[in-house]
Amino acid sequence: MKKIILLLFVSLVVYAIFFSEKARLDREVDRLCAIDGGVKVYETVQLPPDKFDKKYGQINFYRPTQGENALGPEYIYQWDIHYYKKGDPASQGAHETVMKRDHLRITRKSDMKLLGEFVLYSRGGGDLPGPWMPSSYRCPNAMEASSGKLMHKIFINLSEETRK
Repeated sequence: MKKIILLLFVSLVVYAIFFSEKARLDREVDRLCAIDGGVKVYETVQLPPDKFDKKYGQINFYRPTQGENALGPEYIYQWDIHYYKKGDPASQGAHETVMKRDHLRITRKSDMKLLGEFVLYSRGGGDLPGPWMPSSYRCPNAMEASSGKLMHKIFINLSEETRK
């Protein structure tokens, strides 16, 4: 009897890891991310030191609540989200799965040149119902790529560049 219970438990674990919707979507996130995920910089912009925060070295003209004008009047900040799978809005459980693609582009307004872009694929939810927070998965991971890393790679502090 113990062997049957152990076999059923192992079978459930194998199913949950390799054949569940959550696992399938995680593999799909990895597949799509390998195609076009991550940070891509096409042109850098050298800016004077007064355009950067002195403490952290980040650009000081980024205003996330301003939409397309988040980077001021000189640049267009576009953030598009495409949902591959949306959870049921009527059901607010952790088992509801979402899979999406975030695409952030920074364009210079004067010549409409695309300076760089960031593509992130992510999955949220898909867990067994319960009192816990839903799990999530993303590619690339936050240490490798983010919108902040994109801006840091595009906008170069002129004072740091002259020290090199």
